[in-house]
Amino acid sequence: MASRPRRIVIVAGEASGDQLGAGLIRALRQAWPDIEIAGVGGERMQAAGLDLWADQERMSVMGLFEVLRRLPDLLRLRRYLRRRCLAWQPDLFLGIDAPDFNLPLARRLRRAGLTTAHYVSPSVWAWRQGRVKSIRKSVDLMLTLFPFEGDFYARHGVPHVCVGHTLADQLPMVPDVETARAALGVQSVGPVLAVLPGSRRSEVGYLWPDFLEAARLLRQQIPDLQVLVPAVNAARREQIEALLDADDRAWVQVETGHSHQILTAADVVLLASGTAALEAALLKKPMVMGYRFSGLTYRLGRRLVKTPWYSLPNILAQRAVVPELIQDALTPQRAATEIMTLLSDSARREACQAAFAAIHADLRRDADVQAAQALGRLMYGLEQSDA
Repeated sequence: MASRPRRIVIVAGEASGDQLGAGLIRALRQAWPDIEIAGVGGERMQAAGLDLWADQERMSVMGLFEVLRRLPDLLRLRRYLRRRCLAWQPDLFLGIDAPDFNLPLARRLRRAGLTTAHYVSPSVWAWRQGRVKSIRKSVDLMLTLFPFEGDFYARHGVPHVCVGHTLADQLPMVPDVETARAALGVQSVGPVLAVLPGSRRSEVGYLWPDFLEAARLLRQQIPDLQVLVPAVNAARREQIEALLDADDRAWVQVETGHSHQILTAADVVLLASGTAALEAALLKKPMVMGYRFSGLTYRLGRRLVKTPWYSLPNILAQRAVVPELIQDALTPQRAATEIMTLLSDSARREACQAAFAAIHADLRRDADVQAAQALGRLMYGLEQSDA
């Protein structure tokens, strides 16, 4: 009897994971065309060939109290995925990011005899370092994005492979600003500010009011300022547009998707922490990062953080290239002042761009293929075809 095709379950919890998962799925299917891939993802992973078991919007939540409010549904989803994995018997379970959801699920599946891996290291090197013991029990392999993460896992005996970042492979070293502006219908009259208030409902709720007010303050100083806002989906777009008044709509352009084009078109960026900051850095865009948590989440987290920076560009550069406005430091006036400085100081913009170019070169490693090959080696007996 012919053996069945290999099976992988992938669970990606948010928009950035959907992007990583889509590239990985394409690379897996290129190497092994008959492979079966199911799990949790978004539109990109579905387009790449994911058999959807649940939509990733159910996992899209941030902050301690936000998670607590959604905990019953998250636990139901995790139990459902565990049962379905055990019934389907995949050759590999892969969690992409969302470590507080995926790693406990991986640990239970590994105890049941499944092979497990995780893609995108939690920031265990920065805070709650004791989690590495649980990670070691949960996964057979950790796929990391950044070279410095490997030293930490090597010290703690966790098998790992650094694959680089798929965004570094996809994005050009020199962005084509004029083409992006033409595609978006942007008139190159005044400076262009991209504003990215996050992909989760709660992030946008915390950040967008102050980000919008900062843009309004800048508009008073720069009458021909243009603002571009990418919304990750239709729900976030509706949430963003709800705060715009009639005057705002004349100079604030909201798009569903198109984050690459919008960041490419921008002169300067105001954004939330996370993958968007890395994307902006890879596109060589000077930026200001702002973030706000619920009060208790911030007080608890501040005691545990072991790194002086929050944003990925600063962590990768190991210095303060990007201004970080965290919690009470995030005010519309402060954000507007930092952005104005970047717009007016060409030497500072050039220094940012040089630092970002070095980061880009270091992260270009053909991540999708490297990740697919590492997972192929992990699955016993899975040999790459000539396809």
